[in-house]
Amino acid sequence: MALDPQLVIMAKRPQTGRVKTRLARGIGKAEALRFFRSESAALIRRVARDPRWQTLIAVSPDSATHDRGIWPSDIPLVPQGRGDLGARMGRLFDELPPGPAVIIGADIPGITRRHIASAFAALGAHDAVLGPAEDGGYWLVGLRRRPRIAEIFGNVRWSSEHTFADTARNIRRQGLSLAVIETLADIDTGDDFRKWRQTK
Repeated sequence: MALDPQLVIMAKRPQTGRVKTRLARGIGKAEALRFFRSESAALIRRVARDPRWQTLIAVSPDSATHDRGIWPSDIPLVPQGRGDLGARMGRLFDELPPGPAVIIGADIPGITRRHIASAFAALGAHDAVLGPAEDGGYWLVGLRRRPRIAEIFGNVRWSSEHTFADTARNIRRQGLSLAVIETLADIDTGDDFRKWRQTK
């Protein structure tokens, strides 16, 4: 029997000064919040209800699971929990129901259903998949999660140009096969934002 693919969208409560803080330094807190709200909502509309996978939203802070009117009522919410990004993603991989799992951020404007389908297809032949970002990070990470759930986030330099390379190294050091899919842009700085606006 096939195991259901699981898509996790990681999202923060949309609150001034709490989301896209690096972007806010370049374009202001109000505009950064507006970007986060609109792009997160658009991403969820694009990918969350595809019948090829089960979707849930992992929210931060944990109390955001009780927020009314922010998240779609038909998509399950789970708390991200404590720790750095690696600890939170590792916990999600550990606690999800059996089957291949892919995690994305809520605020990457370029993600489409085609990208998610490509990641799950890659997990049909590989143990792990990464979607690199132009800044050296990544916008997607996925694990086949069988026969075991690998720990891949140790000693990763988060929010740096080394994030992708560190995670890929952890995967390969465990003898796991890695697929790398399309590179997308993450909008983290004022320059990123202006370049993105010009391409819209």
